[in-house]
Amino acid sequence: MSGNVGMEQLIPIVNKLQDAFTQLGVHMQLDLPQIAVVGGQSAGKSSVLENFVGRDFLPRGSGIVTRRPLILQLIHHPHEYGEFLHKKGEKFTNFDEIRKEIENDTDRITGSNKGISNLPINLRVYSPNVLNLTLIDLPGLTKVPIGDQPADIEQQIRQMIMTYILKDSCLILAVSPANSDLANSDALKLSKDADPDGIRTIGVITKLDLMDDGTDARDVLENKLLPLRRGYVGVVNRSQKDIEGKKDIKAAMAAERKFFLGHPAYRHVADRMGTPYLQRVLNQQLTNHIRETLPGLRDKLQKQLLAMEKEVEQYKHFRPDDPAIKTKAMLQMIQQLQNDFERAIEGSGSAAINTNELSGGARINRLFHERFPYEIVRMEFDEKELRREIAFAIRNIHGIRVGLFTPDMAFDAIVKTQISRLKEPSLKCVDLVVQELTNVVRNCANKMSRYPRLQEETERIITQHIREREQLCKEHILLLNDCELAYMNTNHEDFIGFANAQQSSETSSKSGRKLGNQVIRKGYMSISNLGFMKGGSRDYWFVLTSESLSWYKDEDERDKKYMLMLDGLKLKDIEQGFMSRRHVFALYNPDQRNVYKDYKELQLGVETQDDMDSWKASFLRAGVYPEKVSDTSNGEESGSEMSTSMDPQLERQVETIRNLVDSYMKIVTKTTRDLVPKALMHLMINNSKEFIMGELLAHLYACGDQNAMMEESPEEARKREEMLRMYHACKEALRVIGDVSMATVSTPMPPPVKDDWLATGQESPRIGQTGPPSPGANMRRGPPPAVSRAPPPVPGGSRPAPAIPSRPTPAPPARQGGNAGGLPPPLIPSRSGGGGGSSNPSISQRVQQAAVNAAAGAAVNAATNELLSSFGFKK
Repeated sequence: MSGNVGMEQLIPIVNKLQDAFTQLGVHMQLDLPQIAVVGGQSAGKSSVLENFVGRDFLPRGSGIVTRRPLILQLIHHPHEYGEFLHKKGEKFTNFDEIRKEIENDTDRITGSNKGISNLPINLRVYSPNVLNLTLIDLPGLTKVPIGDQPADIEQQIRQMIMTYILKDSCLILAVSPANSDLANSDALKLSKDADPDGIRTIGVITKLDLMDDGTDARDVLENKLLPLRRGYVGVVNRSQKDIEGKKDIKAAMAAERKFFLGHPAYRHVADRMGTPYLQRVLNQQLTNHIRETLPGLRDKLQKQLLAMEKEVEQYKHFRPDDPAIKTKAMLQMIQQLQNDFERAIEGSGSAAINTNELSGGARINRLFHERFPYEIVRMEFDEKELRREIAFAIRNIHGIRVGLFTPDMAFDAIVKTQISRLKEPSLKCVDLVVQELTNVVRNCANKMSRYPRLQEETERIITQHIREREQLCKEHILLLNDCELAYMNTNHEDFIGFANAQQSSETSSKSGRKLGNQVIRKGYMSISNLGFMKGGSRDYWFVLTSESLSWYKDEDERDKKYMLMLDGLKLKDIEQGFMSRRHVFALYNPDQRNVYKDYKELQLGVETQDDMDSWKASFLRAGVYPEKVSDTSNGEESGSEMSTSMDPQLERQVETIRNLVDSYMKIVTKTTRDLVPKALMHLMINNSKEFIMGELLAHLYACGDQNAMMEESPEEARKREEMLRMYHACKEALRVIGDVSMATVSTPMPPPVKDDWLATGQESPRIGQTGPPSPGANMRRGPPPAVSRAPPPVPGGSRPAPAIPSRPTPAPPARQGGNAGGLPPPLIPSRSGGGGGSSNPSISQRVQQAAVNAAAGAAVNAATNELLSSFGFKK
């Protein structure tokens, strides 16, 4: 493919940019503009497009030939061939076959009877002589439907064209034939609608060789008549006879050049006419676009270069085998780990803080104050089970005798059982804290990934220390529990004592909410067991107080949906569904009464496990306790039988022991909730922090060869080499951009022109209307007929005013030898109003016209003086 020298000159520039950015590993997208040709039917659009590309490949003929949009993608490639989107994999090396395939595919979609379709034909042409461009050949506007065309053919084609040319990245070639009236040009009207400022529109005048003898389009091509911001370019395409005779594009361009040099009206502008000049104009627009893209690319590269400067400066003199560098790197890594671990545990106000989820010390804090108390409550509160155990203990202590007094040993036995149950949540808390500490260490050590052996050894040493402290911490917590079991301090200031226990009522012992109706928690949850139509799929804003649970439409708390009282309610977990990502728990009534409307339970869903734990802890504060998994043993049945047959004396004794146990367990639970976090903090967290700060480095040196430990990972070595390569490629790309800026020249945007003649929907000027003459009128021979005007009446005058002769419209300037020449003298008007005159008036006619003009002036002066005198004015 050849014929466009300007494009071939642009290709090395684009290739240099592409090569520089390819080495840099950065995707460079120049996004060169599309070029679309618009115009009327048979205006020569396809020929203009072919001339720009430089090869014959489009269907030609009379009438409507282009009946589907053709999107032609030019792709720079070492080999030359074409490929259709509807025939992927099939390569067309013969451009005659490409033309035939376009015709066949058009007929396949639209039929062979002049039908149209907005379904585009996508053709890719690969060639070493093209840039990556998109050219669009569009159907021409037609007024009257023929064949299979619909009645609204004009509107359909217009909408089809506007779809493509409305894009800001599309250059519009408005093609108009010279042998038709330019004021009625469909191309100019469409271009004005899509590009009101005329920034993207270039006028193209075709068929200059087909104009009548003695007429020309000089005023149009000089942008004097119907001006465009970017002006007009005249071209001479091949005729149908030339195409059928296989006249190639090079020969056609030579004939075109000869035509412009030999025509007297175009000889002085021949260097700005023809297909080569149109190619240069379009190629210059591509150059302008490339130059407009360069500043953004330069800024992007400079920012990238500055970001790499610090690391590259360290890499420039880097020697992987230098022991001093390895020692320095190891010390820096350990110091960084120490700082990161302390910030993760103690908290930090740095910019690197995690804003998405809790981590480190915040998660441990939640474990201490939400998760651990909840687990204790789950183990502690089960009223039925507790009373059953107390009754068994009292009766077993009395044995065969009937007890008259409440036995102290029953209190000891029940309290010890309850204290032993605190071991499980306490040890579980230790496990959760260990897991969180391990995660913190792993996250902090990730910054050592440059040295994998150092990272692995550091994680191993710290984790091993945490495991050792875990065992010690568990032993200490079990020791605390054993201390509680060893001695029952019934003289504790918070213990109610035996006398107060007998006087306490059951209701007072069960009252768990002593907070007043204060707000405990707010947040979004969904109601999982409601149907989709009842709002079950959406989130509501819940407000939990010490007495009720209310939910609203949103957090404004204006539209209240319901308020649920919490008296007598319990809490239980709901198994997560297979497809559900939410964590669900439920509120229910142990008496099997409805909780919410017709529902036995209210299932509440939250996004994360952390949210569910927090809500459960909040419900505990409100006095809503979790359910207990009861033992399905015979003992329960016997206990229930015993409770139904319990005598009043035993019942009073059970109640007394129950009050004593409740009072003492509150003391023990309070102590456990206070001491377990303190033990964990002292024995594990603070100790691990001190170990990392003071002993980690010594343990690392004791591991063996530091050189082997500080070996770089292959990924890090590749990263360093990649960084240096990127740095040099970035500098090279900046140099290439500078060379391209020096090697190319951008043209400024032409100034705006007065184009109100091209208002949307304006009709072409007619005789009697104001407006510029059309090119067709300008190309007619001879001046237009003069129109006489009636003289205006003179008020206050006794005699009529003299007749004012009509002024004829001046004829077009005569051109002789290619020069503009002067305007011809006006002709003597005909009294009948139908005057004309020849195009070359004689001297006698000129003298006669001058005499008439002088007489008319004198008559006007006399009439004016007489009018002034009648009003009393003197000259």
